[in-house]
Amino acid sequence: MDDAPSTPDRVAARLDIADLLARYCRGIDRCDADELDRVFADDARIDYGYGAQDKATTCASLLAAIGGMRLTQHAIGNVIIEFDAKRARAETQCVALHILGEPGAEVEMTVGGRYLDTLEQRAEGWRIVERLYVMDWNRRIPATMSLDGGLFDRLQRRGGRKPEDPLYRWGAA
Repeated sequence: MDDAPSTPDRVAARLDIADLLARYCRGIDRCDADELDRVFADDARIDYGYGAQDKATTCASLLAAIGGMRLTQHAIGNVIIEFDAKRARAETQCVALHILGEPGAEVEMTVGGRYLDTLEQRAEGWRIVERLYVMDWNRRIPATMSLDGGLFDRLQRRGGRKPEDPLYRWGAA
């Protein structure tokens, strides 16, 4: 990989890639297929640990699995991006909270891992062309989320899936 100093183009590419990675989190947490479509190249190979699959197969199975959960929240950080002549590679740490199970018996599953992405700049911008997911740790405990009582009674705007999430009405005229 290239150790060249940061240039304005390189800084712009880093910002574009960071935005792309954040859009993945939005797409997966909101179950927004259109957002995920903007993240992966059409010819991407994606391997979450059970073998590489194409974009359509992977996104459909991810959305089906995540859509069956009450909520998820993927938080990314510690992104290391390295460039070569035509590509970039990004290692991105992720901690993801999942609330799953039946009401009254829900489980909080928290997973820590890393996305190892190979990216290319295409006509439509940077896209992930290959993803390998590495799980580093996980934890499952009975869910403790509460939406009633005290301060929570006043906080009535809650996250959800597309199109019900407030994001999709925010700023709409």
